Amino acid sequence: MRDVVSGTATGAMPDAPELLCIGEALTDMLQQAPDQWISRVGGSTWNVARALAALGARTAFAGAVSRDLFGDELVRASAAVGLDTRLLQQVDRAPLLAIVEQGEPPRYFFVGGDSADLHFDPDALPEGWSGEARRAHFGGISLAREPLASRLIALAERLKEQGVAISYDPNFRNLMAHGYEPTLRRMCAVADVIKVSDDDLRGLFPGLGLDDAMTRLRAFNPDALYLLTRGGGVAYLSRGDAACMARAPAVTVADTVGAGDAAVAGLLHSLHRHPDRPLRAHLHAALAAGSAACLQRGATPPEAATVSRLYDQLQAEGVA
Repeated sequence: MRDVVSGTATGAMPDAPELLCIGEALTDMLQQAPDQWISRVGGSTWNVARALAALGARTAFAGAVSRDLFGDELVRASAAVGLDTRLLQQVDRAPLLAIVEQGEPPRYFFVGGDSADLHFDPDALPEGWSGEARRAHFGGISLAREPLASRLIALAERLKEQGVAISYDPNFRNLMAHGYEPTLRRMCAVADVIKVSDDDLRGLFPGLGLDDAMTRLRAFNPDALYLLTRGGGVAYLSRGDAACMARAPAVTVADTVGAGDAAVAGLLHSLHRHPDRPLRAHLHAALAAGSAACLQRGATPPEAATVSRLYDQLQAEGVA
């Protein structure tokens, strides 16, 4: 059985979202001690969606979650930050779980051989769901799990044909170690914005130095806007021959879970709301959102006021 949370399957969609995040929502199981675990809502693309909604953008998450306490909590947490839930489907399948071993950075493995996320059905979305879309974000493990991955790649290509700007964050995990390159090439080819970390580059291009790996990635789509985050709070934003570097503002870090996703949201929000900003200002927006996320434990959406304060600080200091 399948349903679409809060919405109808017929008729034009009122107040259709302008920003879409399409992929996986899951539950992180965090080890606190050898026999103690806690659960937290998460998922790369869903984290970006929540952060965008918290920043005030008209955003929807499209994906499937289970019809149980785990799925219900994902629906509740979506609504709590004002995320449009009309594209969120609940299905009678097991939840997708990420088992997170403690450490910095955290280490993950996933449980969900036939879990709810794999049963997302784009054809069941409400009529007019993409009519107002300006940007759509893809990435994470949803693009490494079939049959979902093929559906999402095809969906990204269709949205691109409609004039929707595509963003992509591979967010490398071990299940991408083999056979992922065709997906990487295809998604890079369609993407207007591509975000990677230095850890992503090491996983995607094993054996290559970071500079060579970045050159290899850029060759897949020389015209895209690239956000590269590196250790020590350093990030680069580039398009063609134009590039800039900046450092994140100093904050008291609770943890870094979800910081990369928040940085993506900060960049996309800046591009959406302030398209005429110079490259460095967009980079500052990304760093401000990522740093704000580090002030709270777990993949908690950054507070808009904190993001604005950190952005103003970076702009005033001209950090580079």
